[in-house]
Amino acid sequence: MQLVQGEAFDDLFREAQREAFHLEVRDDYYPPDYPPLVRFLSGEAEDYEWFQPWLNQVRESVGRGVAVNRARVVTTPHNDYTRYAKHVARLNVEAGEDVRYLPRHLIDPQELTTDDWWIFDDSVVAFTVFEPGDNGRWVGGAVTVDPRIVEYIRTVKERVWARSVPLSEYREP
Repeated sequence: MQLVQGEAFDDLFREAQREAFHLEVRDDYYPPDYPPLVRFLSGEAEDYEWFQPWLNQVRESVGRGVAVNRARVVTTPHNDYTRYAKHVARLNVEAGEDVRYLPRHLIDPQELTTDDWWIFDDSVVAFTVFEPGDNGRWVGGAVTVDPRIVEYIRTVKERVWARSVPLSEYREP
């Protein structure tokens, strides 16, 4: 595996021809003092300027005919971060991303991976790498094209996607 970061990670999207799929399995991605989360919890207005590079990446990919899909496996009841992420996901959807949710209790943990990852065109897997700690900063992706790993990830993707509910229909159980 090779760690790819920054522009090299963005190139995975630029090179994708059919799909970029992301699986998220963590319940938290930022510490409780993360400014956008704090603003959300206090009901403050947000301009989401910090989120525009990602939304532009989605728009560019979708504009080229590449599906950008994301499945979030979430614990219920939702914690503050999940409520925040669900609120922000409307922007992902507006940009063209299909965001879906699967309550964690509806899937056997052995049918999942313990790590987040991206799979591009069902042929390139990038395991999400974070700094150490529960709320570590995103570092990049550990990329592999090993056919056994790719096949396993494809199987997990299909299993999770088939059980996930689109954001517009999802209600916390």
